[in-house]
Amino acid sequence: MKQAPFLDIFSRKKSIKKHEPKIKIEIDYREQNSLVPIKLQTLGFEIEFKELKVADYIIKGIAIERKTVSDFISSMINRRLLSQLEEMQQYENKLLIVEGIYEKELYAENNGGVNANAIRGFLLSIVMKHKIPLIFTKNAEDTAKFISVLSKKKESELPLNVKKKSLDSKEQKQLIIEGFPGIGPTTARKILEEFGTIKKFINASEEQLEKVLGKKFEPVKKLIEENYS
Repeated sequence: MKQAPFLDIFSRKKSIKKHEPKIKIEIDYREQNSLVPIKLQTLGFEIEFKELKVADYIIKGIAIERKTVSDFISSMINRRLLSQLEEMQQYENKLLIVEGIYEKELYAENNGGVNANAIRGFLLSIVMKHKIPLIFTKNAEDTAKFISVLSKKKESELPLNVKKKSLDSKEQKQLIIEGFPGIGPTTARKILEEFGTIKKFINASEEQLEKVLGKKFEPVKKLIEENYS
């Protein structure tokens, strides 16, 4: 009986597992105090902290805003969340996460004195008026796991178009003004309403700029006058 060569069992090529490149998530630097980035690293993501103009997390073209229950209530009261929802409209893909729903009661009486039905109405407005999907998570780990599952969805499975929406002329002008230090969407709109055009804003006198910009005048002035080199 002919025996199989001894080395045959070693001669077959073993399939080598290819390591897929890590999915990169851009994270706003203000999220460094959150546990979510740490949990995302544990799940194998590559993270990059930077100053994001819109949202807290950007992954595969999807803008994700994360709020703890307390943050959600306070930003609802001071209307900051409304501005953020407007800013997120430049993304076709967007998601709002309210975190810690089991740790803090969303409709508690001590939530800044906000009526429970007012909160419910605001939640409905987010989904129906602003067209932003909304999910609730238990904690930072749960948030990270939701983001992880989202990243693994095929584009065809997502109920969203991952291409960034093209901006109209007004939005483009506003985005240019927002590039100046300390200028957010509200101030950018105020500037354009005051001066009408970007050219008039750039060519405005120091007195005019200071009147509109207040404390933000100096860094804007420095950027306008500073040499490229």
